[in-house]
Amino acid sequence: MRQGLLKLAPQVSAIVVLAVVTLALWAAWLGWDQNRDVQPDGTTTGPYEAWQVIGLVLTLLAPVCWAASRRYIAGAVLGSTAGLTGAAYYDWSDDGSGLFVIGVGMVMMGSFVVTAVLSAVIASATRNGRWAAVAPGGRP
Repeated sequence: MRQGLLKLAPQVSAIVVLAVVTLALWAAWLGWDQNRDVQPDGTTTGPYEAWQVIGLVLTLLAPVCWAASRRYIAGAVLGSTAGLTGAAYYDWSDDGSGLFVIGVGMVMMGSFVVTAVLSAVIASATRNGRWAAVAPGGRP
C-alpha cells in the first residue's frame, strides 16, 4: 500500500504544479485584456489578440514538455487541462448569455486532446528526462 502511495505522490504533485503554472500563464498572457476592440465597420473582435494566445501556448509548452519527459503524463495532461479550464471558466463566467460554458468546454476538450498527444510523443521520445538517441536502424 505504501509503495502505491509513493508512486502516486509525484503524479499528484505534478498535476497541482502544472495547474498552478497554467493559471499563472493565463493570467500573464490573457488575464489583463478584457476589452473588445470595435472595428471601423462596427464589428467587434477580441478580447484577446492572436499574439497573446500564441504566447500562452508557447510558454505552456515548456512545463508540459518537462512533465512529459519525466513520465508525469497525468500531471502534464490533467494539470494543464484543469488550469486552462479553470482559468477560462473564471475569466468568461461573467457572460450574461451563458454561452461561455460552450467555450469553456471547447477549451477543456481541446487542451486535453492536444496535451495528451503531445505528452505521448514526448514521453516516447525521451528516457529519464533526456532525449533518446535513435540508432541508424531505427532502434534506440
